[in-house]
Amino acid sequence: MDADADLLVVIDLQARLMPAISGGEAAVADAGRLIDGARALGIPVLATEQYPQGLGPTVDVIRDRLDPSEIVSKITFSSWNENAFRDRVITSGRRRLVVCGTEAHVCVLQTVLDAARAGFQLAVVADAVASRAPANKALALDRMARHGVEIVSTEMVLFEWLGRAGDDRFKAVLPLIR
Repeated sequence: MDADADLLVVIDLQARLMPAISGGEAAVADAGRLIDGARALGIPVLATEQYPQGLGPTVDVIRDRLDPSEIVSKITFSSWNENAFRDRVITSGRRRLVVCGTEAHVCVLQTVLDAARAGFQLAVVADAVASRAPANKALALDRMARHGVEIVSTEMVLFEWLGRAGDDRFKAVLPLIR
């Protein structure tokens, strides 16, 4: 991970979807830690909402951490196929997408594979993604790994973004790790 090269992508953590997601509460909590870490370290964040008219807005605990301009509505499963999302990623100048969200085997998987085909480096945060069925999450993580995507954890990302201890950045992120 590289704080100067990464863009945090939060996919479809939406109010009406989350009650059906296995491990959804933990994924939301870890996504929140990632957003807070990104904010503390100056890493940009981009979020998506899949058909918000039907699945509702992003859950409050995540939405409260975002600026409305950081949220892209979509109807495509792959965020990459949504022009507004793709344009924001490209114009960010960032080379790696660090991805969390739901569902691992649908929108996360399709977004990640499409962005990888477009030449981006990808890291999927295993403890911050979820699906309705745990087996689908496991299959998705395996498939993404076979396509060269790095599978990482929230703490791996935070510590790698930091790179060192003992400075103000570390002190700002430390509460997210404890």
